[in-house]
Amino acid sequence: MKVAVVGATGLVGGQMLKVLEERDFPVSELIPVASARSAGKKVVFKGKEYTVVTPDEAIKLKPSIALFSAGGGTSLEWAPQFAEAGITVIDNSSAWRMDPNKKLIVPEINADALTSEDKIIANPNCSTIQMVVALNPLHKKYKAKRIVVSTYQSVTGTGKKAVDQLMNEREGKEGAMAYNYRIDLNVIPHIDVFLDNGYTKEEMKMVNETKKILRDDSIKVTATAVRIPVMGGHSEAVNIEFENEFDLEEVKKLLGSSPGLVLVDDVAHNKYPMPMDAHNTDDVLVGRIRRDETQEKTLNIWVVADNLRKGAATNAVQIAEYLLKKGLIA
Repeated sequence: MKVAVVGATGLVGGQMLKVLEERDFPVSELIPVASARSAGKKVVFKGKEYTVVTPDEAIKLKPSIALFSAGGGTSLEWAPQFAEAGITVIDNSSAWRMDPNKKLIVPEINADALTSEDKIIANPNCSTIQMVVALNPLHKKYKAKRIVVSTYQSVTGTGKKAVDQLMNEREGKEGAMAYNYRIDLNVIPHIDVFLDNGYTKEEMKMVNETKKILRDDSIKVTATAVRIPVMGGHSEAVNIEFENEFDLEEVKKLLGSSPGLVLVDDVAHNKYPMPMDAHNTDDVLVGRIRRDETQEKTLNIWVVADNLRKGAATNAVQIAEYLLKKGLIA
């Protein structure tokens, strides 16, 4: 199977190559794709060197599937052209997520919605993915009414320039700034652009994408997204009000036995999820599970995942694996 990775020279594109290799996805020929500026560069996959090509060259090579991680503008321009050529696109940008004619997929939750007709499939926002993986089994059992989420997001979510900014600041060096402010020894309550309602685009992604993935527009979601000076993963404090009463031990069993989740909840021994534990893993870690004592039927949980892997690359590859398993791509 020919597989194209569009944005192969970027942070997430590099993770996609790594995840494809680790999970032994059946790639007969890799087609690394980037802009004309990066064409001709080399990437290594399974010990073999491949030359980066432009999107139009990639289409001529007729891959079966194309994993996109090159930004919304690139996706809007090129994903339809790949799809028109019969190539199934799994897109990691925000370009297609809220398009009513495109599926927004987290395989553990709603892969069953996919058909062979879906030629552009949207990968959700990293923060949304990890939250809904933890939320889904609870929503199915107790029905979520309202979610209040605060995120603590890794600089890797902004890309290499942000990682460089953090490390330069730690070393006392001058350098390019990815953020308006210093990030080391600081937190910045600003991810993506501000909208007219006072929320950022990142916060509204979590609101809208959660409803679409869980196929339930009645859930009320409010979010505050914050950038913090860490690498390795995003963390989230999630407060969930349910329609139905829950038992705390049952909640822990449910979370500990659900696909994609790992329970890390032993406060007696100071065990709880942290970004350094999630780094380079595909699991969503959940812990600090406790009742909200201020109102009935309400739960607090703490959710951590590697935003470049389950929050991006791994989720995209898992979608490809599902399509292959179900015979939806050849």
